[in-house]
Amino acid sequence: QVQLVESGGGLVQPGGSLRLSCAASGFSFNNYAMSWYRQAPGRERELVATIRSPGGSTSYADSVKGRFTVSGDNDNGKITLYLQMNSLKSGDTAVYYCKAVGRRWPRSYAYWGQGTQVTVSS
Repeated sequence: QVQLVESGGGLVQPGGSLRLSCAASGFSFNNYAMSWYRQAPGRERELVATIRSPGGSTSYADSVKGRFTVSGDNDNGKITLYLQMNSLKSGDTAVYYCKAVGRRWPRSYAYWGQGTQVTVSS
């Protein structure tokens, strides 16, 4: 059974930083993509950043480029996804979700975490 557990959210002042983590258990794929999404009140969920394996390529939403960095660790099959968020703005306030998509031809398997709240406010 795959579980994704996010942590690291909280209240931060504009201009501050936070680091989110997403610990994946039971996720045993060699070919996968892990992403951060966010959803603000009254808005649709949007893709923030993705990292892919193999290769480690990353991609970002235009709104966070240059401020957010996505990374991951794979420690003997235990995968942890990170999102380093710098220069935070009030517009970054949202619930942040971790998503993992594992590929085992010919299928893909998608999993979501429960979310962690990030509030940027003075």
